[in-house]
Amino acid sequence: MKERDLQVCSLREAQHRAGHDGGAPAVAAALRAQGAGAVCIVDARPGLDWIETPHARGWLTASVLAPEALAAAARAAVGRGFVAADALIVARMDAPDTLPLLSWGEEAPDTPRFAPPPRRLDLYAIVDSARRLRQVLDAGVRTVQLRIKTPSAPDAAWQEMLRDEVQQAIAASERAGAELFVNDHWRLARDLGARGVHLGQEDLLALGEAGRRELRASGLALGISSHSLWELARARTFSPRYIACGPVWPTLTKDMPWLPQGLDNLAWWCRAAGAPVTAIGGILQPGEVEQAASTGTDGVCIVRGLGEDPRATLPAFEAALAAGRARRPADLPPWPHPSLPAGA
Repeated sequence: MKERDLQVCSLREAQHRAGHDGGAPAVAAALRAQGAGAVCIVDARPGLDWIETPHARGWLTASVLAPEALAAAARAAVGRGFVAADALIVARMDAPDTLPLLSWGEEAPDTPRFAPPPRRLDLYAIVDSARRLRQVLDAGVRTVQLRIKTPSAPDAAWQEMLRDEVQQAIAASERAGAELFVNDHWRLARDLGARGVHLGQEDLLALGEAGRRELRASGLALGISSHSLWELARARTFSPRYIACGPVWPTLTKDMPWLPQGLDNLAWWCRAAGAPVTAIGGILQPGEVEQAASTGTDGVCIVRGLGEDPRATLPAFEAALAAGRARRPADLPPWPHPSLPAGA
């Protein structure tokens, strides 16, 4: 996106440009339809701007900047390689780690209310079956995620298998005193008595306002993925149990457009999130666990690194986690770097 493609203006000015006298979301959508690359309507509601960009839309908590100053700051961030959604986040930050909040839709963002976490996440194993979950629990891991992806055409037999796997995972985690997060299938997890779930941002957006209210009312501990500043600003409004930052290093587990966060962005996430952060992506060896732990991250996710025999491999990972936490964090840049290619 070119800097001139970003329009920042008051609601009245946006209505004039669009030839539309509606509210900020409708007016911003009209400007995008007319060719604007991204739109920010300043103070469209008291204390809130509306942003409409290729990657995110919603209410952004406002700062004291006038439209002209905000536009200059956002365009400067675009010039440094940030996509428009992240550039507007950067422009709104009064200090390097003072993130604004971003809504999930047209309802205003909720103010985070973070409860003290019950424990550190530590080493966090992501598994694809109850059998594998029991294996890592037996080795001593106490934070686990059951991630069973839904096929394109799930039939009754698959649904029954999923239910059985989740039931087994809940029972095994309860016996071990471990913290379990069920990926994706949050209603099933809730109905079966799980305590925690993990959801990606696309899944949360797809729930709609009513679904997100239902999820909030469930009382489930929630882990949320994040890969960019706008996703982090949005995730915070859920007051989640943790926010995952990734990919820290390149990963083959998922095909993703994101640039590696590196240790600098991971450390910045830990300072700015307000919630516990867990590192994920490309973490295969104890040395990578040690480096990630040195940033202050609360947990370190391992998908494939524990190998066939977690009892044999886990001690080295645990030692690396302790060594990383004992290290003094290196001096890192105070501001994050872009995590999405400018043309994406």
